[in-house]
Amino acid sequence: MKILTLVKLALQAIRKNKMRASLTMLGIIIGVAAVIVMVAIGSGARARISAQINNLGTNMIVITPGSANTAGVSQGAQAFPTLSLDDVTKIRAEAQYVTGVSPVVVSRSQVVAQLGNWRTTINGVDTDYQTIRDWQTADGAFFGADDVRGQRAVAVIGHTVAQRLFGDNEPVGQDIQIAKSPFKIVGVLTVKGQTASGNDSDDVIFVPYTTAATRLNGKNRIPQIVASAGSQQDIPAAQDEIRGLVRESHRLASGDEDDFTVRNQTDLAQAAESSTTVMTMLLAAIASISLLVGGIGIMNIMLVSVTERTREIGIRLAIGARGSDVLTQFLVESIVMGILGGAIGLAAGVAGAKVLGHFTGWETVISPMVMLIAIGFSGAVGVFFGYYPARKAAAMNPIQALRYE
Repeated sequence: MKILTLVKLALQAIRKNKMRASLTMLGIIIGVAAVIVMVAIGSGARARISAQINNLGTNMIVITPGSANTAGVSQGAQAFPTLSLDDVTKIRAEAQYVTGVSPVVVSRSQVVAQLGNWRTTINGVDTDYQTIRDWQTADGAFFGADDVRGQRAVAVIGHTVAQRLFGDNEPVGQDIQIAKSPFKIVGVLTVKGQTASGNDSDDVIFVPYTTAATRLNGKNRIPQIVASAGSQQDIPAAQDEIRGLVRESHRLASGDEDDFTVRNQTDLAQAAESSTTVMTMLLAAIASISLLVGGIGIMNIMLVSVTERTREIGIRLAIGARGSDVLTQFLVESIVMGILGGAIGLAAGVAGAKVLGHFTGWETVISPMVMLIAIGFSGAVGVFFGYYPARKAAAMNPIQALRYE
């Protein structure tokens, strides 16, 4: 029999028993829809995390204090402030693959303006920080090298801080008070959005690190150094170069462990994507249980169909049909039922993902490959669970089949 003829026969059999066929396909529909929605949520989360990681900056490398040992007891990562401005100076002067470097002197303080007050994070940075983070100003400008050298009390504020302190008023040129020290706003940053950890990137104020060290922090040690490589290909070489220079600055012997850590945004992205991939696979595996249930439903209904159509099978065999023809007929019917259920489930899943994204604000991504896999898997379920009933129909004795009442 031709495939087209077999498909027509299968569709005719489905139309004769619409309710039964609908109930048979329900498990496949629910399973495919659930898998599509779960994968869409997981893919959307990965895409959002990837965008947030890329939003961190251009080929960014982060240097943080490492662990330290006291009397043989490890104090854990970042237990001691092992980084200093001398490390920054050495990297800037001697690194060949590093195009920018900046210390980050972090503090948290209440900020007071004429219209209100807000508690936020204050980061003391160098002028290279703007390039490293690829952070443009929406209004005004970032402070310059003269401001850093002169320890001037100037500040660049994030969008959230601007909204909280000034509302719809113009922030640039206004004065604010940070930890009882007056600062003048010279710029407002463009919106960055949330970080991969869910923090608000725009809830921040940047001041020259020299000003932060003298007026706000009062310490020479710094909790973080950020740097950038010339290109993505230069990142590994830049990391090795930074590691060697900081070890030299800290006078570490060849056998000593690093008292700092050097990471890049690719490491962060891989760690974040790894966790979301595992979660997506787990959710998809749970949703796939519905496909298993749907496959069992197809097998049971096909067994009932074989029993009801015993005389029909006997007539076909008696007039010359081979067992393989009967097997193919019922197997195609099972596959058509699986693919139809998969197509309906795919449409329901796409619609469900869009509705969920609209009402929850979650980003959902559905790739064409996932759609093809969903339809293909539905057909495979039809083959797997439809083979036994089709085999049973093909193995019937024509005489006994014709005698069946």
